[in-house]
Amino acid sequence: MKILLTTLVFLVAAFSGMAQETVYPAKAQKAPFYIKDGQVHVGNGQVLDKATIEVVNGKITKIGASVTIPSGSTVIDATGKQVYPGLILSNANLGLVEVNSVRATADAVEIGEYNPSVRSIVAYNTDSKVINTLKSNGILMANVIPGGGTISGSSTVVQLDAWNWEDAAYKMDNAIHYNFPELIARMGRYAEFGGMGGRGEDPLKKGLEQFEKDKAFFREAKAYANGSPKEINLKFEALKGLFTGKQKLFIHCDIVKEILLAMDFKNEMDLDIVIVGGSESYQVADLLKKYDIPVILSQLHNLPTLADDAVDQPYKTPAQLQKAGVLFALNDDDGQHRGRNLPFNAGTSVAYGLTKEQALCAITLNAAKILGIADKTGSLEVGKDANIIISTGDILDMRTSKVESAFIQGRTVDLTDKHKQLYERYKYKYGIK
Repeated sequence: MKILLTTLVFLVAAFSGMAQETVYPAKAQKAPFYIKDGQVHVGNGQVLDKATIEVVNGKITKIGASVTIPSGSTVIDATGKQVYPGLILSNANLGLVEVNSVRATADAVEIGEYNPSVRSIVAYNTDSKVINTLKSNGILMANVIPGGGTISGSSTVVQLDAWNWEDAAYKMDNAIHYNFPELIARMGRYAEFGGMGGRGEDPLKKGLEQFEKDKAFFREAKAYANGSPKEINLKFEALKGLFTGKQKLFIHCDIVKEILLAMDFKNEMDLDIVIVGGSESYQVADLLKKYDIPVILSQLHNLPTLADDAVDQPYKTPAQLQKAGVLFALNDDDGQHRGRNLPFNAGTSVAYGLTKEQALCAITLNAAKILGIADKTGSLEVGKDANIIISTGDILDMRTSKVESAFIQGRTVDLTDKHKQLYERYKYKYGIK
């Protein structure tokens, strides 16, 4: 009993310490305000010099160089600064995992193989310390996904300034996530073979067998959705949105064989799919364009998938997809960065062929299109939510990027985070001015 009580006290202390007690979500915008004379990067490739943005009731109502500012209005002077749409993290376990190495803080994975009824949003923790560190780098939205199993469940797009998950939800249950069986044996941490192809097993044969099993499950789900079942099947009920066009199927896969099979699967089932990962997507870019399949590139700062690929291939892939006309978004799913390096991943792609505006689009408007929220956000255009960041430097350049202000739906966001608090704490401790 004594041990149990000690454990409970420890857990309560640990989880109470995870909240950021002095950082509160902003209240709804009351009065109109203006951001004037900044260099406005619209997010769709346009750049407006010395432009002014009018924000009323959380929406962008005017934008351009000729916007008139009424006397007595609240004005934010952005002269000499860069104004951008809020950045979007397309694929993350944000709010589900606090510390990767501490199991008690991880709530992203459910047991079982087929879990389409799992909803990531109900486990989303708005008090996560990680969230505010992302806002400090200009990331104002994230697509929070479940993990584990073959069908992991549904993701939800959240805005990163909320009291609870109900407030945070921006696009509820927008996609179902399917982890494609691996068709190659991958090396593990200690040089052992893992994945679907364990030692002595044929990974291709085992992966294809699993894929046939998965297809059978989806066929049954489609028949259920199109029929009049006598009994309720919760797993099939959760997949109905795929067959009505309400939801997309995010297929997590990397190599060409997997992507080609995913394409055939899309055509057979008549689904709206997105390739997530897609490290070898550049090899089939023309087919992705032909079948209108978007790609979310998981991580640019990474080694190539196969040993005989060029070592800088991950950096070059965005430009190759752009040239082929494929809709793609960039992401940062590194377990250490936790998404914070998203703008700098985009910056790397500029060094390897994209223009700065194309790279910005890949973490704003393109991401919004793929996630199904482009009607509300992703670019600084009249009628869209005022999700805006102001930086004193280039948001894609880690040397000059400094997010000075951020707004979510017109609300002024507090950019305090744990990193800044620790910085100030130790400045004070050591008498640094």
